Amino acid sequence: MENVEHIGIAVKELAAAERLFSKLFGEGPYKREEVASEHVSTSFFKVNQTKIELLEATSPDSAIARFIEKKGEGFHHIAFEVKDIVEEMERLKNEGFTLLSEAPKPGADNKLVCFLHPRTTNGILIELCQEIKTADKHGLER
Repeated sequence: MENVEHIGIAVKELAAAERLFSKLFGEGPYKREEVASEHVSTSFFKVNQTKIELLEATSPDSAIARFIEKKGEGFHHIAFEVKDIVEEMERLKNEGFTLLSEAPKPGADNKLVCFLHPRTTNGILIELCQEIKTADKHGLER
């Protein structure tokens, strides 16, 4: 694992949370994005090198909606950047961690993501993130 990529916070109302965190950090979010596959809207703030992701459910049966119903708003997950998400998933599976998906999925902020089940990580939901590579006009990855 490379470094902490971001910290995820589950919120009931994204617009209200954006106003609160904008006051707290002294500036607004740098990005807002919907991840339809996860039924979530996200908003990203950056404080120096630390990214904070606010997550609002867009469907009552989404993981964020269930989380808020069960635990309320607050800390949801910590994400770590990895160089090779497939390799890291295999390594962690071999170490006995339970993955919440068998393959990485597209996530917010141009990332491939995979989550580790909290029952195997002392109750903390952990996300693995890898930047999605794009090829330039010459076919070279950037």
